[in-house]
Amino acid sequence: MNVANALRWILTTSHYGGPNGIDTRTLQHVLISLGVLLTASVAAIPLGFFIGHTGTGIRAVIVLTSAIRALPTLGLITIVALSVGIGLKAPFLALTVLAIPSVLAGAYSGFQAVDRSTIDAARSIGLSELQIVRRIEIPLGFPLLLTGLRSASLQVIATTSLADYVGGGGLGRFIFLGLKVRDYPQMLAGSLLVVGLALASEVGFATTQSLLNRLTQSNQST
Repeated sequence: MNVANALRWILTTSHYGGPNGIDTRTLQHVLISLGVLLTASVAAIPLGFFIGHTGTGIRAVIVLTSAIRALPTLGLITIVALSVGIGLKAPFLALTVLAIPSVLAGAYSGFQAVDRSTIDAARSIGLSELQIVRRIEIPLGFPLLLTGLRSASLQVIATTSLADYVGGGGLGRFIFLGLKVRDYPQMLAGSLLVVGLALASEVGFATTQSLLNRLTQSNQST
């Protein structure tokens, strides 16, 4: 019955439009998640490629990323909000920090998975280190990078629900407001909408990975 009430709440036309409408809050949630994932990727992918190619600092990165993953999301958002103020900035920074480990792990593990004999053969024919990265390690390591992005995307979409705890926007508004006024259908509706976005992200990444696998197999067969 609670799920039915939540679905009814989602389908109520009066809950759309305006700054707190489902459509507006969903768009906010998507844009925040994409922005966080993009920022984390810009910060983590080049570093991951460097670590994976050179093997430098792998142990330190593993320890650091494990420590970051252990941080409580809500606590981190609250601490950052106390430093930079209420609004989107605090959850955006906190969520970016929390997304970096998954992206970083995907980037450097993709390079590490490349057969060393392939790298040695490329060096023996005179390819520069940059050429090895661009022509061999990035293409062969891309599937694992995509897996890291996939994992980070799910985490970000889920934790972006906490952004509105400090006034950052997103679908968390319905969860926190529903809890505050004891409107449980609204609270559950917000949760279902977040789950829907997470499933859409998962389907998108799974489809992309499937297409890449087919393309790779097709190229190998030819």
